[in-house]
Amino acid sequence: MRIGIVAPPWLPVPPPAYGGTENVLDALARGLKSAGHDVLLCTTGDSTCPVDKTWVFERSVGVGVGSSVDEIRHVVHGYAALRDCDVVHDHTLVGPLHSAAFPHLPVVTTNHGPFNADLIDLYRVLSLRVPVIAISHHQASTARDVPIAAVIHHGVSLDDFPVGKGGGGYALFLGRMHRGKAPHVAARIARAAGFPLKIAAKMHEPAERAYFEAMVRPLLGEDVTYVGEVDREDKLELLAGAECLLNPIAWPEPFGMVMIEAMACGTPVLTSQFGAAPEIVEDGVVGFVRTDEAGLVAALGRVDEIDRASCRARVGQRFSVEAMVEKHVAVYERAAEGVPHGPLELLVPGAA
Repeated sequence: MRIGIVAPPWLPVPPPAYGGTENVLDALARGLKSAGHDVLLCTTGDSTCPVDKTWVFERSVGVGVGSSVDEIRHVVHGYAALRDCDVVHDHTLVGPLHSAAFPHLPVVTTNHGPFNADLIDLYRVLSLRVPVIAISHHQASTARDVPIAAVIHHGVSLDDFPVGKGGGGYALFLGRMHRGKAPHVAARIARAAGFPLKIAAKMHEPAERAYFEAMVRPLLGEDVTYVGEVDREDKLELLAGAECLLNPIAWPEPFGMVMIEAMACGTPVLTSQFGAAPEIVEDGVVGFVRTDEAGLVAALGRVDEIDRASCRARVGQRFSVEAMVEKHVAVYERAAEGVPHGPLELLVPGAA
């Protein structure tokens, strides 16, 4: 198939540092190419994903910097370039709406965020014409009256992640400075458990800096350190050396790419029972899922009970790029054939 992918214009694919969605799109595009498909990626000119690319912006616009006008310009250019594809997989908000101008072109879309009050009306309208993919069963369960064409977990290639032995003597928080990601809670948990913590987090936007100054900086010390935002090489080194990933999210996160990246390195994950976390982390096998801080403090003292080989194996079994590609292609083929986009039996909640 000739498959067009529309990435958001905010970051390159893959991103140089933080950027969960863009890392997923890089893995998906490369995986589709490896599976024999012809891929054309609409992105920005600084993207290095090794597939054919088209762009209107030479450099990524920047998260929190660009405007809806930038996204519209990006999308309009993208659809003009992708109009002869067999199917287009759109990961923007504006694009699926603009696709109505191309009635011959099969389009599917993925919601990478929550089905909240800000987005539910958009996806309710889109789903009348465009198949909507969810990234976890929990996320799909919140879609209310939006029909979900498929639930497809993100995937990674184990070849891209080193086998880590731990031994660094620290827990790691990896993400961005945001109350919902809760690095301040990670700091409290680690200190209560007597466990050193390294915080590696994106902090560019004013709200992120304000949160850091109010909630995180006061907790820093010799045992809790902020190492800044890290690039991919440093991220993998930190993950491979960590005793665990401490991920005490405080919101119903639709997926959580950092958790499968940690497990791919063999690093156990300690997380909260929110959103998709229980789908990703099998309690007692690849980490621990707890409902409160006290539970995570106790779990942090048990990380040596987790077999690191089991963590990596779970990624190969449940979150491989090959499985992600296979399930997406099933959706693409249905869309290209004009099959009504009700749920795919293979991919609905409860399926293996």
